[in-house]
Amino acid sequence: MNDRLEADHFVIGSGIVGLAVAWHLRDQGKVIVVDKEPSAAFHQTGRNSGIVHSGIYYQPGSLKAHLCTEGRAQLEALAADHGIPLHTTGKLIVANSKAESDELDKLADRGHENGLSGLRALSSDEATAIEPEVRAANALLVPQTGLIDYRAAAAALVRDIEEAGGELMYGFDVESVESTTRPAITAVDGRRVVADSAVNCAGLHSDRVARLAGAEPDIQIIPFRGIYYRLAVPALVTRPIYPVPDPRLPFLGVHVTPTITGDLEVGPNAVLATGREAYRFTDVDWTDLRETLGYRGFRRLAKEYWRVGATEIRRTLSRRAFANDVRRLVPAVKDSWLIPAGSGIRAQALDQQGRLVDDFVFERTENVLHVLNAPSPAATASLAIGAAIAGRI
Repeated sequence: MNDRLEADHFVIGSGIVGLAVAWHLRDQGKVIVVDKEPSAAFHQTGRNSGIVHSGIYYQPGSLKAHLCTEGRAQLEALAADHGIPLHTTGKLIVANSKAESDELDKLADRGHENGLSGLRALSSDEATAIEPEVRAANALLVPQTGLIDYRAAAAALVRDIEEAGGELMYGFDVESVESTTRPAITAVDGRRVVADSAVNCAGLHSDRVARLAGAEPDIQIIPFRGIYYRLAVPALVTRPIYPVPDPRLPFLGVHVTPTITGDLEVGPNAVLATGREAYRFTDVDWTDLRETLGYRGFRRLAKEYWRVGATEIRRTLSRRAFANDVRRLVPAVKDSWLIPAGSGIRAQALDQQGRLVDDFVFERTENVLHVLNAPSPAATASLAIGAAIAGRI
């Protein structure tokens, strides 16, 4: 085995954002993507709900709004070129109170500002006419939302990268990062990659990799676990059904989502994970947990939102509580219809003041660019993020 490899660019992390960066760099010299896992899309990319987001939620003019719109178009083109199923189903955002209706009106205004077309405000009867099982005082139909298998999209990017002469190195657990004129990374097994430029897309571990490179980010990744259930009755709805999100939080709430394979999933909730890769409630990484609990920003967040956290924990522990949230959208759902369908962990950046960072965050140490926060809609926006990063390089 050659312990030292030379490249023009290397990327740390083979989630869809890291792969998108490498994909855009593949014609600009030799690209190597490293990942500590045995395959690509192992964490957030392979464990999300498969939604192609419209961009309706994001502040007009923000980086998220722009990248989501651009990324959605590029993702649709990639799917068409590679024969990846992508179904543009549209979605319903459902309001069932005066406060939610007011927020729904604001979302509609925001969607128009973000360039979405075909938005339709629906009365209760109109919403029921297109989704008979949904309960809504009123709703907003968003045509641009779709469904895709992000693992399949990631696999297509891997093929293109390798066909262009790039390389994927799995089982590469980064031990050190040298942020110099020619950046270098070394794995715990001694393998080493040297290149002219580098990008850190390590997701759940992006802040740690940045610190290895000498950066001093003012944020820390806090892992939030979201669990999903599959419904035993898959034909209840034909498109994603979302609640009006809490404007104080960057999470969209429990939603009902048809999948590209024909199942119907509900979730996720958002509860503090006891480790950056603690996908089960019984998994605990004591190093991660101590780091989270010892972070000043987290303690401030917990003090302000402990009631929200308690509600999320209750919903995690009680299938009935989870089903009750689903029934706010689709009343017919029975507790017994909820079949465990795994979980995902969101890499949420939190600043020292306890604020949940809601936009993309980049930082540079010499010739290494660090993607420190890539929240939803990062999967939808991945190709646009990759193009923006490749442009900076």
